[in-house]
Amino acid sequence: MPAKSFQIPGGFDLAAAARQEMLDQGFQPDFPPEALQQMAALEKRAAPTVADGVGDLRSLLWSSIDNDSSRDLDQVEVAERVAGGIRLLIGIADVDCDVAMGTPIDVHAAAQTTSIYTGIRTFPMLPEQLSTDLTSLNENQDRLALVTEMTVLADGTVTSGGVYRALVRNQAQLTYSSVGAWLEGTAAAPPKVAASAELAAQLKLQDEAAQTLYHERQRVGALNVDRVEAEAVIADGVVQSIEARQQNRAGKLIENFMVAANGVMARALTTAGVSSLRRVVKSPERWLRIVELAKRYNETLPAQPDSLALNQFLQKRKQADPVHYPDVALAVVKLMGPGEYELSRPNDDTQGHFALATHDYTHSTAPNRRFSDTVTQRLIKGVLARQPAPYTDDQLDAIAKNCNVKESAARKVERNMNKRVAAVALQHRVGEMFAAVVTGVTPKGTFVRITNPPADGILVHAQGVDVGDQLQVKLISTDPRRGYLDFAR
Repeated sequence: MPAKSFQIPGGFDLAAAARQEMLDQGFQPDFPPEALQQMAALEKRAAPTVADGVGDLRSLLWSSIDNDSSRDLDQVEVAERVAGGIRLLIGIADVDCDVAMGTPIDVHAAAQTTSIYTGIRTFPMLPEQLSTDLTSLNENQDRLALVTEMTVLADGTVTSGGVYRALVRNQAQLTYSSVGAWLEGTAAAPPKVAASAELAAQLKLQDEAAQTLYHERQRVGALNVDRVEAEAVIADGVVQSIEARQQNRAGKLIENFMVAANGVMARALTTAGVSSLRRVVKSPERWLRIVELAKRYNETLPAQPDSLALNQFLQKRKQADPVHYPDVALAVVKLMGPGEYELSRPNDDTQGHFALATHDYTHSTAPNRRFSDTVTQRLIKGVLARQPAPYTDDQLDAIAKNCNVKESAARKVERNMNKRVAAVALQHRVGEMFAAVVTGVTPKGTFVRITNPPADGILVHAQGVDVGDQLQVKLISTDPRRGYLDFAR
């Protein structure tokens, strides 16, 4: 299906620009013929069934919560109260069952490593017929899944009940926006929840488990950063505006569940004595700058990186000044630096994930859109089948390195396209003043983000500023073709 065109005055096509940006950053936006042939064959396969090593959990009240527009559903959840806590099951789409190692779709996914979201067009890692249908945990469809079982105790401790294969059936596909507002008490229950007292009770139980996990993560120092993301508002192929989208309680529910599931998966692989991919965030690259930033608010952070102290500082700022807190949080995120993948051997002393304050962490919960998660899925399935590991250490190391390179490139694609979309949306606002925070100081220039609406640009004549500085800036020009937003102090 051809990509939809998003024209702006002057004949500039945002969708075409997105495709070119993919090519410029080393991606292949189109699937090769061999992968499409494989996809055509997969569409004719029989529906999944219960088999040896695959349990039948279709009777459980599974549900999913995702973005309003999401069609590639990677996870479903269900919970029950047990002695001492809440038993939690998280089902993850079994992508490996349809995408065997070395097949054309797998080769393409291994090269791309991730789906890329440009606001105008999504470039999926897997063919859409696969990621949004055959392996997506769609409502009222039988699907194979890898189930991570755990018990969340009253003190927030997580005990693992294991990882196993099962056939599941999503009973209710729900969205962050509707469930979050209901859980927060600001809106009525969404129709599916209002129609089922059992589903409503199930979601309340899940929320209780998520809150328990959250408070324990806070206690040990996990950073609680409220992220604000830009979302393009498009009507009839025309960019109308960009709006801020903030995570709500439903989003945090899923985040806490995924963090817990990824921890259980990492420990299961370590216990099995197999090498794996770990997701690590090392100590912040510019901790001393974070310390300096805290001093502006009369707060003292330790000389050495300390996630608990940093989180306490952030929460104090959120309470003291919720209006400007997002600027402080954004500066801290930028100063911490990005996460990365690395090979973890059974006896390695891994770096851990600074922001999550956890030593054991992998990516396993989004195999439809992250190749690293498909690799982790294959590793654990090898353990369950008592078979040799499907990847050597050298192969895992190469995969980690490629995932890091492509993740950085994907951020560039998304950042550059976000700037183009913002330049279109803000063309009529040249000359206006905006509150901004400095997000980067590089040889190429000084970068700022305005917060309302959320958009990134370059600050001209920017001597004497550093990451975290809050400024008032004027928009002086826009250039959608190059994705330029120029601001002046």
